[in-house]
Amino acid sequence: MVLNDLSHRLPLSNVVTKQQDERLYWQECQRIYTFQPIYRVTGSLMAIELLTAVFHPAEPGKRVSPESYFAALEIPQRLHIVTEQLELLAEWETLFTSSGTVASVNIDGPTLLELQHHAAIRQLVARCPWVRFELVEHHMLPQEEIVAQMPELGPLWLDDFGCGMANFSALTELKYDYIKMARELFIMLRKSEEGRNLFNMLLALINRYCKGVIVEGVETLDEWMQVKNSPAYAAQGYFFARPMPFDQLGSLPHQLI
Repeated sequence: MVLNDLSHRLPLSNVVTKQQDERLYWQECQRIYTFQPIYRVTGSLMAIELLTAVFHPAEPGKRVSPESYFAALEIPQRLHIVTEQLELLAEWETLFTSSGTVASVNIDGPTLLELQHHAAIRQLVARCPWVRFELVEHHMLPQEEIVAQMPELGPLWLDDFGCGMANFSALTELKYDYIKMARELFIMLRKSEEGRNLFNMLLALINRYCKGVIVEGVETLDEWMQVKNSPAYAAQGYFFARPMPFDQLGSLPHQLI
């Protein structure tokens, strides 16, 4: 009987050990911040998105999925990262205020909700009125009444429309300044003439809920020309630039040739 009990407990012990190893792995990971520009269809610079590159010290040359990394962190740790990101962007205040561009920062719903209990972070947000929070988790959107209690947040953006839970139900739950269309949806609609027509109609429909749509993942001239000739407002992707270090922010073209 003792042996049987032991045999049943061993797998559980292995699971616990694996969970501890995974937790330790994510805690040991390190971050590098880069950015990617967002250009209006007119060719003028609209914004930059702050991006987080994640790696483990054991393999510094191998990038880890940021989505998996943030999912493994507790909310206090995510808040620490938001603070870190805001402090970095604050160093570039003069550039943002003089150029009229904004910087988007990814944040999930639960972390955004937790901001209401952290006065110091809210004060930091208030010092950066050119920052836009981009909601990346859509199965738990913050209630509009709660967001209204934090006016320093400014206008919100919705990320990855058409991917996962970011669908039409998300459009009606909160008021968004700009909505970003996921590359997956963009590429799917490019595959046929019918899809290209639907792309334009979909953009026109989404425009009713916001100031404009930013198409993500534009990688070729042909894709950029399609976006330019559509009801989209702006675009982002490798066609314009791969993720860049912040020491190159000052040399970023403000108008495409």
